[in-house]
Amino acid sequence: MRNKLKIVVIILVLAILPIGCLVGPKYKKPEDQNATNFRNGAANIDTLASVVNVKWFDLFNDDVLKGLINKGLANNYDMRIAMARIERSRAELGYTKADLLPVIGYGAKVNSNEKAFPVSNASASLSWELDFWGKIRHENRAVQNELLASEEGRKVILSNLVSDIAVSYFQLRDFDNRLVIAAKTLESRQKGYDIINQRFKSGYVSEVDLVQIEQQVAIAEATIPAIKRQITVLENKISILIGQAPTPIERGKTNSELQIATTIPVSIPSILLKNRPDVNQAERLYMASNERIGVAQAMRFPSFNIAALAGFANSSVSNLFDGSSYLQNASAGVTGPIFNFGKNKRRVEIYRQMAEESRLSYQKTCITAVAEVEQALQNVRTYKEEWTARNRQVIAARKNLELSNARYYNGYVSYLEVIDIERSLFDAELKLSELAQNQLSSTIELYRALGGGWN
Repeated sequence: MRNKLKIVVIILVLAILPIGCLVGPKYKKPEDQNATNFRNGAANIDTLASVVNVKWFDLFNDDVLKGLINKGLANNYDMRIAMARIERSRAELGYTKADLLPVIGYGAKVNSNEKAFPVSNASASLSWELDFWGKIRHENRAVQNELLASEEGRKVILSNLVSDIAVSYFQLRDFDNRLVIAAKTLESRQKGYDIINQRFKSGYVSEVDLVQIEQQVAIAEATIPAIKRQITVLENKISILIGQAPTPIERGKTNSELQIATTIPVSIPSILLKNRPDVNQAERLYMASNERIGVAQAMRFPSFNIAALAGFANSSVSNLFDGSSYLQNASAGVTGPIFNFGKNKRRVEIYRQMAEESRLSYQKTCITAVAEVEQALQNVRTYKEEWTARNRQVIAARKNLELSNARYYNGYVSYLEVIDIERSLFDAELKLSELAQNQLSSTIELYRALGGGWN
């Protein structure tokens, strides 16, 4: 009866003691360093719709691009590393949670010599460090926040991956278009060279005209291998992003045919900070750092331990499990620091400063997020305006080249004027192609900056 009462008392002590004090600071969300509105998008603010409701696969009207993105989500090594990191964090959380529970073990030893010490024995043991000051609970919360941070980190990688594949694809299609422009320009200049060469041989034009057109042919010819190098660079980049060895990338629609299929709702900055996974990740890391201050503070106080042992011990193996060999014991202990030259105090200060670093990093991430949206909104608007102006320039340059050629062949102007206009047209067409890519890319960057629904 006495033994049963002892067990009941031990169970009650075990149940009550862990409810003890929880030392350490309580988490307080840092003040958000953000504006109340976007300078470059006030007219587009949509406080009802949320960009997280717009999924990435609804953005594109190109099945080839969608296929590349899906392949990247399945095979990209950064994504796979992120998933492994999440699984590791889950395992760490389970590992730290186990510290809240008692450790139960067993042991046995058999000696042939009855005079040996310790004697033959078989026993089961229980040991438990009581989380009286919250050291283990703080660590559990820290690891849990790190797990959530790793989940947000996965979303950051996912967001960047979809964005990088799309932007790289737009750039690839841009260089494909530049290659077409360069090839057409080379063909046109080669025809011009043939005509002028014949006129030079007939004595109608000077050698200056021939040399000038020959120079322009060489310029267009040299542009083609440079563009091909960039195409290879981008194909290799996309191959790495989709997790495969470098290989030619399948093409879908051209940039002029591509479009961002959905209007992207722009929410106010305060909503933005809830959408952005990097902001959420930074806050979770700060929360984890804040919890570890409590761990360090709890280590300054004494720790309480309970142990129990039950089993058999006898010098004779044959009598090991006799009733007279049975023994049991329960004990409680306390250990704690007395004087260690301020080491524990300094440990608390170390973790406090680590938490301060995390807090400042979180606030920096907040203002960076707002700045990225501001820049993306400006890019979307100005690239559209620039493309419109550049398109007018291309149309005018083509007409001008047509008129200039007629003037030249009728003997009104020198060929230098034709070359200058043709060069201007070539540069304008290349720039227009780049701007078409920039328009698409800037819209994707806006979607990413707003914390779009990449899941």
